[in-house]
Amino acid sequence: MNVLFATSEAVPVAKTGGLADVAGALPKALEELGVHTAVVMPKYGLIKEEVLQSFTEIAQFEVAFGWRSQYVGLWKGVVDGVTYYLIDNEYYFKRGGLYGYGDDAERFVFFSVAVLAAAYFYEEEKFDLIHCNDWQTGLIPFLLKQRFADHDYWRNTSSVYTIHNLMYQGIYGIEQMKELLGAGDECFTAEGLEFYGDASCMKAGVQFADKLTTVSPTYAQEIQTAYYGERMDSLLSYRREDLYGIINGIDTEHYDPMKDAHLVSPYRHSLARKRKNKTDLQAEMSLPVDETIPLIGLVSRLVEQKGLDLVMETLDELLYEQPVQMIVLGSGDEKYERFFYEASLRHPDKFRFWLGYSDRMASRIYGGADLFSMPSRFEPCGLSQLISLNYRTVPIVRETGGLKDTVLPYNEFTYEGNGFTFTNYNAHEYLFTVKRAIEFYQNKEVWQRIVDNGSRVDYSWKNSAKQYKSLYQGIKK
Repeated sequence: MNVLFATSEAVPVAKTGGLADVAGALPKALEELGVHTAVVMPKYGLIKEEVLQSFTEIAQFEVAFGWRSQYVGLWKGVVDGVTYYLIDNEYYFKRGGLYGYGDDAERFVFFSVAVLAAAYFYEEEKFDLIHCNDWQTGLIPFLLKQRFADHDYWRNTSSVYTIHNLMYQGIYGIEQMKELLGAGDECFTAEGLEFYGDASCMKAGVQFADKLTTVSPTYAQEIQTAYYGERMDSLLSYRREDLYGIINGIDTEHYDPMKDAHLVSPYRHSLARKRKNKTDLQAEMSLPVDETIPLIGLVSRLVEQKGLDLVMETLDELLYEQPVQMIVLGSGDEKYERFFYEASLRHPDKFRFWLGYSDRMASRIYGGADLFSMPSRFEPCGLSQLISLNYRTVPIVRETGGLKDTVLPYNEFTYEGNGFTFTNYNAHEYLFTVKRAIEFYQNKEVWQRIVDNGSRVDYSWKNSAKQYKSLYQGIKK
């Protein structure tokens, strides 16, 4: 089986978020299961030269969309044992970032058309299936069944469409999308791309892909409801027989506390060795060095989705009342950045805020913290809780999406559970749960049991890749 994995980003080529981690790890895991998976993505101007050294240009051609005819360069390389194709057009992709430009609709219509127009230049004889991801590639299943329906190369090709975050849908004006796609009114109906008076790239994927997936079983159920469905719940409910929730994994080779060069004390199960990383982190962050004080970590984009309003509402009470320290790493909305900065001034012996993102500091927080805070309002899958579990750092999460599927609340009567959870999006519930976790931390025997429970789960991509392979094989043309 040959699978073309279409994505707008992938580690280690280019990354802004969790999609890149998935697109970098899942194809590698599928290759190990005997599914040949090639990744296709844009050739962004910010891709590092050391990555591009393994690529060569294999084709140049023109692609027509709307009234335009644009140059395409097709580059091929091998990264971590996986074949990559890069769609090159400097006008669209040689920029300082990946997204957030006024012409993103045009850029990703071009990319979607170019992926299919490159058919005879791919060095695979034929792709049996295209796996598309998020709104940037949502138009590909639509184009497969419309413009390329009778194309010799694509005629029998199936499509899978994965929703990583339903909030971001690629919604643009109908007239603009008509012009870019060269499509008529018949494509912009309720059965087509029309979405509440506009056109939605994500709806194109949901409507036209043969099978749909999202990144956790609970999120697959949640998005069929009005609260989580972002106005697409009725369509997703209509397609529920074709919708599968498959939990993400993590690259356990990369996120390995035994091999993490950013940690002063490599460890696996030894909490004594892990605590050496805590005291080293405390010293670096100019916090009182004391291995007995529970340390809470938070590594996140600072946006409302991540439940940071709950953290804001409870932080002062928590720090004033509890023997605890907390370190936050991230950037995002100004109100959160300002709050955490001012909190570090109010609580100089208990709280630190690192503005921005640093792989080194993220690793040191995962490795040094005892607890990890992730009280998300919604979370399709979440990777941070999986990383923290792999680093033997106990997560505190809200029961939503992938957090509910991966973090099981500790039960002191049955001794089951690998973390602490709460149900309602409520500051008092969150604070109560944090206090409960701190209370259990004081009992070394119980804490070791909770950590050991978390260590018994396989967080790699192996199981998830098997589910994807089974899904691919079950699609019949």
